Parts: sequence; structure tokens; C-alpha cells
Amino acid sequence: MTDDDAFRREIRAWLAANMTAELRGTGGVGRENEAFELRLAFARRLAAAGWSTLAWPVAHGGRGASLSQQVIFHEEYARAGAPSRVDHIGTTMVGPTLIEMGTRAQQRRFLPALAAVEDLWCQGYSEPGAGSDLAGVTTRARLVGDRWVISGQKVWTSLAHVADWCFVLARTAPAPAGGPRSAGLSYLLVPMRQPGVTVRPIRQLTGDSEFNEVFFDDAVTEAGLVVGEPGQGWRVAMATLAYERGAATVGQQVGFQRDLDDLVAVARSTGAAADPALRERLTRAWIDLTVLRSHTLRILRESAPAAPSVIKLLWTRWRQGLGELAMDVLAHGDADPAAVRRWETYFLFSRADTIYGGSNEIQRGIIAERVLGLPRQARG
Repeated sequence: MTDDDAFRREIRAWLAANMTAELRGTGGVGRENEAFELRLAFARRLAAAGWSTLAWPVAHGGRGASLSQQVIFHEEYARAGAPSRVDHIGTTMVGPTLIEMGTRAQQRRFLPALAAVEDLWCQGYSEPGAGSDLAGVTTRARLVGDRWVISGQKVWTSLAHVADWCFVLARTAPAPAGGPRSAGLSYLLVPMRQPGVTVRPIRQLTGDSEFNEVFFDDAVTEAGLVVGEPGQGWRVAMATLAYERGAATVGQQVGFQRDLDDLVAVARSTGAAADPALRERLTRAWIDLTVLRSHTLRILRESAPAAPSVIKLLWTRWRQGLGELAMDVLAHGDADPAAVRRWETYFLFSRADTIYGGSNEIQRGIIAERVLGLPRQARG
């Protein structure tokens, strides 16, 4: 038995012993508020067993797992139907960023609470006038004595209503004339539970409100809670985004396979599978997902240039296509009402897949510039 085989047996056994029926399948696409307290308790059990910080270096409280072991974990987590993670922003984005770029004081202060899922985090990047054009953020922060004072608005902030902390990209100095607009931005760690922070839920097409607007009205954070040098936050922000699309995307694709299997079952139950056109589309979805998984594994192992952008383009298009296919399957017969509700939510939420986390148009621009060497896109 190889080390990877033993590792797979270990996580599979842990999940079998700790998963409960009420947790299985909770959260996920368009349902981030579902069974939140149960999922939080499960995340803390996962953390206590050392699974949450699997990829972190041992010196920082992690297991220092190899890429193959990280992939195995996410595969088994998805296959077990384990709940959508409530701590993913903290453990997969903030933690690795602080490990690579944070000060020793920041690491001592935040990493233990991140590892134990004691603090929940949200991301303060997008703004009403600067979504995918992140360099255009207008939220400002000024240093007053020993504190940063922050004013501005963020939008589409996932889970801000339950977060304890937010990592905020804010302008702390003007961009130099003729220089990059990203210069002068800083990456600040800001406590959410203070008088200067207001969170307003945004009602989505699905009827849920896991996204929020966040208003900073002279909110404050300590002078030492800037990651990297003041004015150099762009590099830190881009590193955080890269961590978001790592090995977890392979587990995400295992979840996609389960979604596809469920849709095939619906098609068979309603007779839609007898339709040659729908049967061909279901087969094509399976082929495309198989290719997507193989391609994702290859570019992750090779650390290919712009790999996160390529992965994001591929999976968002696939999931939107599955949502559209589900609507056509449901139109062919009387499906179970619970299945109808599930697939309607899936379809509605998938419309946002190509927008959030950096729109697909922006990802194509990154690939064009960084891989193909084409000229930079004109910015309005």
C-alpha cells in the first residue's frame, strides 16, 4: 500500500465516523445559509482532527500534505457528501496568504484561530464601480496615529453577515501619474464587529441572501494589520485569489459528477432520457467533465501559467451548461418537487458563476496577456 492509499483510507474512515445524515449535502450552490450552525460545528471537528489545514506547512500547524494528498482529501470529502465548508475563505485563502506574506506577529495572532475555525472571514474586494476591474477600487484608508481609518463600500461580499474579520483592499495612496492603477492599494485585516461596519444582505435570484453589501464608515483597524507593505497590496490580493483555486477545485469537480449523476436519475425517472437530443447532451456533459478533471490535474501539477484562470473558465462554463440542461430535462415530465426546487436553485445560482471570483472576461484577458503575450486590454 502506498502512502497515498493509506491517506485515502484514513480520511475515508474519518468521514464515515463523523458524517451524519442531517449534514449530508447541506450548503452548496445557492444554499450557503442552510444548516449553518451544524456545518460550523462540523468544520470545527474537522479542524480539531487536522484536516482543515492539510496544505499548511507543519511549522504553522498544518500537515504539509502533498498535492496528491490534497486532491485525495477533496475527492473523498465530495464523495462522502460532506457539507459545504463555512471556513474556506479563512483556511484556504487568508491562512496561506499570511503564511507566505504576513508578519510573524500577524501569523501568531491569526493562524491559530484560523486553524481552529474560531474566526470566520469574508473578502472585501469588489465594489459597485469596481467588480472585475479590481484596480479601480475607491474604498480609502488613511493612517491616523496607530490606526487605519477606512471609508467606502464593498459588494457581493459572501458570508459577511457571519464573518468576524474581512480582508479589505483599499486605496491608501494615489496611483502614480502614468503608472499602474494598482499601485497605492493596501491589503488590510479589518474586524467586522464594530460600529463603523454595516452589513446589508442582497436578495438573490434563488431567494437566499448569502451575498452582502458592506459599508465602512470610519471603521478602524490597527496600523500593524496591513499585509505586505502599505501601497503594495495588489500583489498580496492576487496571491490570495490564486490560493482560492487550488486543489479544492478537483474535489469541486467530484461534486459536479454527483450533480450530473443526480440529473441523469431525474431524466430516467421522467422519461427525458429517452429523448435522443437530451441523451446526447447528458453524454456530452459527462465527457466534458472527464476532460475537465484530467486537464485540471495536469495544470495543477505543472503549475502552468494562469492555471487558476483556465480552471475558472472551464468549470463555470460547464456548470452553467448543466443548469441549462437541467431546465430542459425538467420540461419533459413531472419530476419530484424536491428535485425541481433543487435544480431551479442550481440553474439560477449558476448564472453568477461566470461573474463572481473574477469574471470570465477578465480571466480571458489574463490568459491573453500572461500566456499568449498579447497587449494589455484597454481599461475605461
